[in-house]
Amino acid sequence: MKNTFILFCLVFVNLCFAQKKQDFTMNSPYGKIQIKISVTDKISWTITHENDLILAPSEMAMTLDGNIVLGKNAVVLNSKKETVNNSFETPLYKKKSVQNHYNQLTINFKNDFSIEYRVFDDGAAYRFITKKKKDITVKNEEVVLNFDQDYNTLMPYVRDLRNPKDQFISSFESHYENKKISEFSKDTLAFLPFLIDYKNHKKAVFLEADLEDYPGLFVTNTKNKTGFESRFSKYPLQETNGGFNYLNKLITERADYLVKTKGTRTFPWRAIVISENDAALANNDMVQKLASPSKIKDVSWIKPGKVAWDWWNDWNIYNVDFKAGINTQTYKYYIDFASKNKVEYVVLDEGWSIETDIMKHNPNVDLETLIAYAKERNVGIILWASWMAIHDNTEDVFANYAQLGVKGFKVDFIDRDDAKMVNSVYDIAQKAANHKLIIDFHGMYKPTGIQRTYPNILNFEGVKGLENNKWTANDDVPLYDTTIPFIRMMAGPMDYTPGAMRNAAKSEFKPSHSNPMSQGTRCHQLALYTIFEAPLQMMADSPTAFMAAQESTDFIAKVPTTFDETNALDGEVGKFVSIARRKGTIWYLGAITNWDSRDITIDFSFLEKGKKFQAEVFLDGLNADKAATDYKKEIVTVDSTTKLKYRLASGGGLAMIIK
Repeated sequence: MKNTFILFCLVFVNLCFAQKKQDFTMNSPYGKIQIKISVTDKISWTITHENDLILAPSEMAMTLDGNIVLGKNAVVLNSKKETVNNSFETPLYKKKSVQNHYNQLTINFKNDFSIEYRVFDDGAAYRFITKKKKDITVKNEEVVLNFDQDYNTLMPYVRDLRNPKDQFISSFESHYENKKISEFSKDTLAFLPFLIDYKNHKKAVFLEADLEDYPGLFVTNTKNKTGFESRFSKYPLQETNGGFNYLNKLITERADYLVKTKGTRTFPWRAIVISENDAALANNDMVQKLASPSKIKDVSWIKPGKVAWDWWNDWNIYNVDFKAGINTQTYKYYIDFASKNKVEYVVLDEGWSIETDIMKHNPNVDLETLIAYAKERNVGIILWASWMAIHDNTEDVFANYAQLGVKGFKVDFIDRDDAKMVNSVYDIAQKAANHKLIIDFHGMYKPTGIQRTYPNILNFEGVKGLENNKWTANDDVPLYDTTIPFIRMMAGPMDYTPGAMRNAAKSEFKPSHSNPMSQGTRCHQLALYTIFEAPLQMMADSPTAFMAAQESTDFIAKVPTTFDETNALDGEVGKFVSIARRKGTIWYLGAITNWDSRDITIDFSFLEKGKKFQAEVFLDGLNADKAATDYKKEIVTVDSTTKLKYRLASGGGLAMIIK
């Protein structure tokens, strides 16, 4: 009897072990990427690209209230594999449609949860799914990224003085620090996206997508410094007015959980994009593919375009017979400039209203007159507002200004991505759509696909844009400009706000409040209108400066802000990039370099074969290394067999319209 009992125990233990330890493998459609999922007492995944280990075994788990850990001692009920190969339309994007081809594995576990894995030919992703009947409280999520070597990273750290006691309050504007994994800055956090360099021409960028009713993901070093682990902002319980000019809220008390949410839902995707070619990173659709489809059925009213902007140039117009500033006459001047140059919008930035109550206007700004004046000239008016002023009275504000004829809002000073703020961003998007208003989220965390879900959101900041040139002397802007197309831009559009007509060589640059300049050449600025994705693209300089450079202004005005096709031609992260985009039958091409001058070759094989094209080319002048405004314009004939070599000056660029 004793022996029988021992035998029974051994069989029972073996059965339990067999039930616990299971492995799953799945390849990408063309087989280059493979993921392996191991279910033991923990759940982990491993990613390889051909024979290279991209991600060493890395755990995933989610902790719910009651100390329920989804991922600890998980029991597999069943699994399902499927292949998806379709496409979806993206009318307000860098291409007309996106091909969506992946293999999917869904593992269903005991305790009413699943994990869904997708493998594309350019990366992989996973997300948790819960199927609880009642609401749940998420206490934490474990996202781990382990590596087999101490690779170099390009990491945007949280370095923001707006609230140094709370690292989760951030403008999400940081340059990338090139450090090894083990050199991660102590006692700090970094936000997504960030890049890992595998030293064999392969790179990976880590992203998240479909962030709804959930906080954004930050990372810090693991204890053994071989990788990264997740950190999330806890849910805000108490807030007080504060931040820059008291235009947002500071959190005085946080909960011990991330979010109270529905028990049956999908959670954000944790995604990795892998590339053997840097240029491919500048034309990646991973976030778009993982985002929820549009909740706006009719998008015909959503009009992308360029915006004449007042704040960066300090309302600095001259050779006029009125005092320039935040007043009706100045804004009429901006509207006349926009109309003459076929610029779709004018934004009224801070000062047009009482900042804490935007239902009250600055008496020097006759808003109704300006809206009517702009409408007569086929120009739309967009209004700036702090998030707090919008959040406190969203429905009434949108209803009022939509009725007046305003086309949209630039919402600023968000500075957080906790679950409460993320929900507010979605709420603002939905209410704006209800009133047919477009939105530009400034002072914003990185986009995570909401631009597909709510295509009336045309732009996001979450980038260290041109505005910083007004006060920062030591930033290496050309380096940053040649880095973000491969990292930050993968997350979505960027409210970088290009368009400086005062351009400076490295030795000549200095900050200026009322006469701000850019680092790098005029052609560098012209090229940004093609390179940087922004369906609502600012023209940062003043009408006076643009009219003094009318040939450059004419070029900028002709570049659209959404496209039918995109080709990333060439590039190296932090060195240079060249991109061509097509709208209709016309191609637009931009190339920029860091502070190193270089020769680049433009291969025109992206053009339709058998046809001749005429290219209007703006290239750095021979003296652009000293006089950064120096450029040369030429007209050349090209076809799909043409290859042309161009010299980019230090901080230089190249811009073309090809038709």
